Amino acid sequence: MLQAGDAAPDFVSTDQNGNVVKLSDFSGKRVVLYFYPKDDTPGCTKEACSFRDADDVFNAKGIKVLGVSTDSEKSHQKFISKFQLPFDLLADTEKQIVEAYGVWAEKSMYGKKYMGTLRKTFLIDDGKIVKVFDKVNVAEHADEVLAAFGEK
Repeated sequence: MLQAGDAAPDFVSTDQNGNVVKLSDFSGKRVVLYFYPKDDTPGCTKEACSFRDADDVFNAKGIKVLGVSTDSEKSHQKFISKFQLPFDLLADTEKQIVEAYGVWAEKSMYGKKYMGTLRKTFLIDDGKIVKVFDKVNVAEHADEVLAAFGEK
């Protein structure tokens, strides 16, 4: 279980446009790495729009926001287009990032058990995890993240 003070696992993935993205590309910078279960679902949309609506603040503070789910690049493109999301979504279709960060886990819905992505956010500063959000209030998450970075 990753926690504050741990080194953030590096990864290589692709964004919605097929561009290669590595965590190490953001060395020396602050990164919000937020994991969510599925594109264009109610909770995930609220969370993404929370970050969208605060994008100017994140940019002004030099904080990079990256969303991660196991959805495809094409799914991410539709989600971004539908809600005008100004940040990159990483397509972790091979589940390498979700496994490295410990967010691929057994979940339960209506009594059925299945494997899926936990909604969790990691605040990373210069390659180190500074805070982990295990519980996320999707509508206000961007404000919570900014406050945790001391920016709100």
